[in-house]
Amino acid sequence: MFYRLRVVGFLLWSFIFSAAQDIDSVPSVQKRNLASIADEIADSAERSAFLQLFKPAAPAEMRARAEAFQARFPQSAFLAQAYEVAARGCFDLGEYELGLSYAQKSLVLLPENPLLLVPVADVEARQHLNSAAIAHAREALDDLDRFAGPASVRDEDWPNVKQQLKSTANFAKGRAQLQAALTQPMGETRRELLKNSEASLLEALHFNNQDLEIAYVLGLAHVSSGKAMEASSSFAAVYRGGSEFALKALDNLRAIYRLLYPKPTVSFETFAQQAGDRWAAALQNSNKATEKQVPARPAAVSYFGSDSCRACHAAIYQHWSESGMSKMFRPYASQNIIGDFKNKEFYLGDEPEYRGGKLELKRGPDRHLFARMAVRENRHYFDILQSDGKWHSYPVDYTIGSKFEQAYATKLPNGEIHVFPIQYNVLHKQWINFWKVIDGPGSERADPRTWERLDASTSYQAICAVCHTSQLRNAKGGGFDVNNVEFKEPGIDCEMCHGPSGGHVIEMSEHDYHPKEPLDPPVNFHKIDSRKSVAICAQCHMQSAIRNSGPNGELNYVSSREFFGNRLRQPFGEFSRKGFYKDGRFRQTTFIVEALERSQCFKKADLSCGNCHDPHSRDSASSPTSLKFRDEPDLMCTGCHSQFRGAAAISRHSHHSAASEGSRCVSCHMPRIMDALLFRASYHQIDDIPNAEMTKRFGQEESPNACLLCHTEKNAEWVGEKMSGWRPLRTSAR
Repeated sequence: MFYRLRVVGFLLWSFIFSAAQDIDSVPSVQKRNLASIADEIADSAERSAFLQLFKPAAPAEMRARAEAFQARFPQSAFLAQAYEVAARGCFDLGEYELGLSYAQKSLVLLPENPLLLVPVADVEARQHLNSAAIAHAREALDDLDRFAGPASVRDEDWPNVKQQLKSTANFAKGRAQLQAALTQPMGETRRELLKNSEASLLEALHFNNQDLEIAYVLGLAHVSSGKAMEASSSFAAVYRGGSEFALKALDNLRAIYRLLYPKPTVSFETFAQQAGDRWAAALQNSNKATEKQVPARPAAVSYFGSDSCRACHAAIYQHWSESGMSKMFRPYASQNIIGDFKNKEFYLGDEPEYRGGKLELKRGPDRHLFARMAVRENRHYFDILQSDGKWHSYPVDYTIGSKFEQAYATKLPNGEIHVFPIQYNVLHKQWINFWKVIDGPGSERADPRTWERLDASTSYQAICAVCHTSQLRNAKGGGFDVNNVEFKEPGIDCEMCHGPSGGHVIEMSEHDYHPKEPLDPPVNFHKIDSRKSVAICAQCHMQSAIRNSGPNGELNYVSSREFFGNRLRQPFGEFSRKGFYKDGRFRQTTFIVEALERSQCFKKADLSCGNCHDPHSRDSASSPTSLKFRDEPDLMCTGCHSQFRGAAAISRHSHHSAASEGSRCVSCHMPRIMDALLFRASYHQIDDIPNAEMTKRFGQEESPNACLLCHTEKNAEWVGEKMSGWRPLRTSAR
């Protein structure tokens, strides 16, 4: 019955070879790390038990191994995978209720897992858990469109696997919609469910027109909708195919024949033949239509640069020029330096330890001088002691960043730009090996001694430029290389967000204005939907985006109407676990868009980054987060959630004094738990609710609880007791 579950079975066994992609680096088709995530497990016993999970075995053995792992390592960072193995073992054993329980536990920790969501939806549909099946099938289909295939699957195999998964997800959705419809009385709700069921099942057939079970259920949906002729075609195809549903299809076909021909004027054999021929003709036409689909050729566009906006939009241009956007990457100017270069020194062997939002530098016993930061003749320099035993002096030619942390780069005679291995943190007033703090084990760039190679690991063009410069391209049509990569403007210019301005500038200068769509450049952010708006911000603020070079070597833009592109994401399970808490939440701000996309405010409402942030915000020094409502932060939420406006309402909801920090919406629902540039930023899964059970399991360090950020003297048990006394709250996805 559950043969579809085998579609994704082989993918599970390849999981241990998934990538351990570094955080704050550029995933691209040329740089998907193939290191095993098992390498990140420090405990040898846990690593061994984890690897055992993925060795082929009988279903009962699969489940037993997974359950043993959960019992032995209840605080593992890899429980999502263990729960998934247990769920699949249960499904194969026919223990569907237990399997769904394990699957739900896995999806709490890693919701974006279409390889699990698809079989879950299929099982739920067959168990008549219709609402859950429909919801999980939709999530699976959305994730299959958003994410690239796992690194363990060959590129040439993934399209076929993806089609099978989409077919199964649509089938589960269509089946559940049909079952839900049949529980409803005659009326609009029933009609709408039947209409949706037919659409889902036709979509399932589009991806796999050889699956006769889909055809059979589609026939049932047609019958329920009163479409006798369409139903006869479906049943005839199933009968002709000779599947396990052939006899049932024949019975239904005979019943339709008797309904349509109470006085036989056509033989049943002729009727069945004609019905089957109609099905075959429809499939043939559908295949031809698919084959004829040719992608539309994008119209040529022109990028004129930010200066072209200045004449008409002087005030906005001035604000932007004072913002962090414009200062992302700047040619050297002494007044732009915020680091302390007054004869400062950096020692190898000193270990930076950043935990719980606090930085501690530990002096190593074998520390030795590696770099000196100095000013000579009004110019800033890095002096680095290299492996030849000599000091090499490099001038600062560029600054990167202007708010919380600043990095520096030098330009070689051949045009390559390389970023120095240490950065200056403004908050801690300290020179830091930042990559050592955030990268996983084995990171090349985390070892400053690799600097002298001046290769791709330190290349600005290959690593940083994609989010710090505008209109980045490889002049020779390649990818993120050390050489041949150039950019139109330093920093983030107007056209990175509003699109290529050439057509607009020409129209306005010639007084030949034509009406345009909101998404046509220059984009009108007040009139586009939230998903498009967030996608534009995601060009830089989405860690998982996989970047492909365009036909002309475009690396961070697209020469078409939707200039921001539609980038697939690298599966979250392939990133270093340093980017996540053990409870499944994102730990690093490089995943800030991914966190926002988990929010119901984004999924079901119209929330975008622009609701709270002003990208043109001037005076970035005093307003580094560019928030619109710094003095009244609750307005970010009560603009939509009007029921919480006013002191009395907010106090009732928060169970804190209205004027206290505990009554601020963000204190509970956007706690400061995301690691940024050595400080804690607000979590952006905005409907996050303090979860005492998760904190009990993993501890405050791996499942930070918003309540305990203020009530530091308390514990998770106290949080659970307090919250249990409040009126029932909708819990978060966790």
